[in-house]
Amino acid sequence: MIKINKKTLKYISTIEHMSCSELEKNIAAGYTVIPKNNSHKLAKPCAIGKGLATKVNANIGLSKGNSNINDELKKMEIAVKAGTDTVMDLSTGPDLMKALRKIMSECPVPVGTVPVYALACNEKKRIASLKEKDFLRVVEEEAVEGVDFFTIHAGIRMDAVKYISTRPRLINIVSRGGSILAAWMITNGKENPYYTYFDEVLDILKKYNVTLSLGDSLRPGSILDATDKLQIQELVVLGELQKKALSRGVQVMIEGPGHVPLDQIEANVKLEKSICNGAPFYVLGPLVTDAAPGYDHIVSAIGGAIAASHGADYLCYVTPAEHLKLPDIDDVRRGVIASKIAAHAADIVKKVPGAVDRDIEMSKARARRDWKTQFKFAIDPVLPTELRKSSNLGTEDVCTMCSDYCSMKITEETVLAAQDKRGGK
Repeated sequence: MIKINKKTLKYISTIEHMSCSELEKNIAAGYTVIPKNNSHKLAKPCAIGKGLATKVNANIGLSKGNSNINDELKKMEIAVKAGTDTVMDLSTGPDLMKALRKIMSECPVPVGTVPVYALACNEKKRIASLKEKDFLRVVEEEAVEGVDFFTIHAGIRMDAVKYISTRPRLINIVSRGGSILAAWMITNGKENPYYTYFDEVLDILKKYNVTLSLGDSLRPGSILDATDKLQIQELVVLGELQKKALSRGVQVMIEGPGHVPLDQIEANVKLEKSICNGAPFYVLGPLVTDAAPGYDHIVSAIGGAIAASHGADYLCYVTPAEHLKLPDIDDVRRGVIASKIAAHAADIVKKVPGAVDRDIEMSKARARRDWKTQFKFAIDPVLPTELRKSSNLGTEDVCTMCSDYCSMKITEETVLAAQDKRGGK
């Protein structure tokens, strides 16, 4: 049985316009998760899943030789301010655990990690020399720190790794966690320890109430590899693991594909919901073209809006720096805003309670040329405020695009004049 803190449940019930009983019912059925470690005091907990607003995640984290903890804390702060619902610490550099502790102490939203990164980044041990118990040890170490959800790549199996060696794809493995496990499996000639010892992983997660995010090691890294044998084969395994986790009282969601052409997104969402028993779907994008480096936050927002409108529950942001470099603060902010726009657009289609209210108020304010109210209801109030200020129009009610030829103002004045004329008669 999955137990959720009543105070947390009531808080989420209020912001999601869903009763506590319905939330509990969906959590028990595996349709919804609330990522919250028993020991993590969250200012802004969230729920992910059926009938709820689409959530957004922002990735931060140290990178070897190219980051510091203060920079990552600033990225976390700007991501939260921009509206991210969760943060993942994907650190792969030195001081990884130090950074995690600092992020855990300051982050007001749920925090996720990929525990296997800590093993791979330990310079005292080579990946090949790791023992199965090391993979379990690091999960418990990070659970003790209060991490709310883990990405664990338990679905990549030895038969898939052997098949990859025949190079059936343009890009074989783009998942960092998946590649680390595949390297260990090939070198040691053993099955994925997270699959072999999945029961022991569940024991740890149950103990600390950590939500399991089943990672898709074999997600496509090119749109030409999308929805192929490897991806679907792993998805079937994830569906089996999801049922097992839920039966053990562990909350679980499924991670989904990265690069998917527009016409395959709906099918991917429906496959996940069918094969994985309606579990919340966490999509990494998806990116709908491979040919737009520097603009992948836009590419991802296009795919994310389509995926969420068809039932995906959770979008992992992508920044303009994707595939190019470690994102800076501005990249993080733009990535979050792009994903928030995609999530909101999808929520209107999904008829999430209250989603369209923002658009109604925005439209009313736009008709009145009420700039202050427009900025209040904007998904990102910062940029439009800056753009308006740069036009130097002061208190004028038009913009520099149309000025006196503003369609709304012309219509308003014409209607008012006609009303006055009729009234005069």
